[in-house]
Amino acid sequence: MAQTIGRRTMLQGAAGLIVAQLALTGGVTAASAAGVEPLGKPGDFDFLTGEWRIHNRMIKPGTASEWIEFPGEATVRAILGGVCSVEELRIPARDFSGMGLRLLDLEKRLWSDHWVNGKSGVVTVPGQLGVFRDGVGTFESEEMDGGARMLVRGIWDRITPTSHRWYQTVSRDGGKSWAENWYMDWTRVA
Repeated sequence: MAQTIGRRTMLQGAAGLIVAQLALTGGVTAASAAGVEPLGKPGDFDFLTGEWRIHNRMIKPGTASEWIEFPGEATVRAILGGVCSVEELRIPARDFSGMGLRLLDLEKRLWSDHWVNGKSGVVTVPGQLGVFRDGVGTFESEEMDGGARMLVRGIWDRITPTSHRWYQTVSRDGGKSWAENWYMDWTRVA
């Protein structure tokens, strides 16, 4: 007989897996490497809790400059006293879904922002690492793209009680220049 696993159990298991994987990576962070003092605290992602409609604008895959736009929606919950934020993203127009998982390392005062693509079920590790400073959250990671290293930066800004923006930039020259490739404008569902 198949056993049904509840959403909360699944999310807690995913959070535990990521924490264990982070412990194995040694904890080297983009923020510490850049000399940024970690300031993370429980509740930094509380603004994200709730139901959202999202306007996406991104560079079309396989092109260098052709932008596409499409709607999306998300449900976000804060758990573990604000130490974890779990997002379920749905983009029906592109037959896509995924999960954002943001975890605060309380000792290091540093957030990690992970992604799970609904089609693969694979958690990105170590994820983008960062903090909020002056109302803006900046998170960075180093990734491989076709055999070449690139820096990826996700930024949360324009945060109000009813809206905010997330956007992504990439650098292929070690951080000397950055190019935006995805914008998400979030509006709270009343």
